[in-house]
Amino acid sequence: MFFRFESPWVLLFLLILPILALMPFWARRWTRPAVYRYSDISFAKSAKPSWKLKLRSLLSVINLLVIALVIIALARPQTGQAHEVVQGEGVDITLALDISGSMASLDFQPQNRLEAAKKVMDDFITKRPYDRIGLVVFASSAFHQSPPTTDHKMLSRFLEQTRLSTDLGIEDHTAMGMGLANAANMLKDSKVKSKVVILLTDGVNNSGEIDPLTAAEAAKSLAIKVYTIGMGRPGKVPVPVTDAFGRKTVTYEESQLDEETLKAIAEKTGGLYYRAEDTTGLQKIYDDINQLEKSRIEVQRYTRYLELVDWVLFPAMLLFLLEIVLRETIWRTLP
Repeated sequence: MFFRFESPWVLLFLLILPILALMPFWARRWTRPAVYRYSDISFAKSAKPSWKLKLRSLLSVINLLVIALVIIALARPQTGQAHEVVQGEGVDITLALDISGSMASLDFQPQNRLEAAKKVMDDFITKRPYDRIGLVVFASSAFHQSPPTTDHKMLSRFLEQTRLSTDLGIEDHTAMGMGLANAANMLKDSKVKSKVVILLTDGVNNSGEIDPLTAAEAAKSLAIKVYTIGMGRPGKVPVPVTDAFGRKTVTYEESQLDEETLKAIAEKTGGLYYRAEDTTGLQKIYDDINQLEKSRIEVQRYTRYLELVDWVLFPAMLLFLLEIVLRETIWRTLP
């Protein structure tokens, strides 16, 4: 629901109202009134103006309000309600996100890896309003955060609430195969032609009962394309640690990433492998995937407008009648 004027240029005539309001003052200043000579005006000076005289300017105010309302009515105020008709087919997508402890690494300043990934993924979600998108997180095991949905506000809330495995108190490993298998399983009943998993990790598969390549075979059998993203700079990266006394410090640890497995998963399923070494690079990767996986959607928008002229003209008419009544009764001018 929104409000607009069909002819907003008509509202420019409202600028005339201040001129009309000042005209009586200018007329009294520039014209010389008729006078009578009296020998003594002390009696007239002591006389106080009546309430009728004090409130006579109310007629001018009413008159200006009537003119203003008529101008607003001529501009045709309207309320509109837009409707969308969506035709075609979107893409069903599952985002698989690594939440193992290494995602706390600080090589994606000013954020750690997990927070940088969440921000970029949330931006990706907002750019695909007509696709069903789900979320799986994995560390030592995999968990469904959200089933595929078009309620992207709810999905964004689930993404925002995602925390590191170390903060959640769960075992700190990387079950890449479990994450991919859960993401693929989320799409197994999908009827759309395009089904995609975007798997992001910064480590090596070292946990879980399912091998990543076995999970990739399962995804391939379900006609699911997997894009894999390896996150992190090569070499030593800063990692926050907390010592036995609760003091937080930063140490440098070697970044471990199984690129060969990630490349094999992407190749087996018809997807692509990407390496992200900073937030800008990660954003570009998701933008590229967004361009590659186009939704076959046609959106037609219809807007229905409701005229509000009557709501303006009716009070204008009442004020106009009130002015006439007041001029012919209380403030009637005698000849």
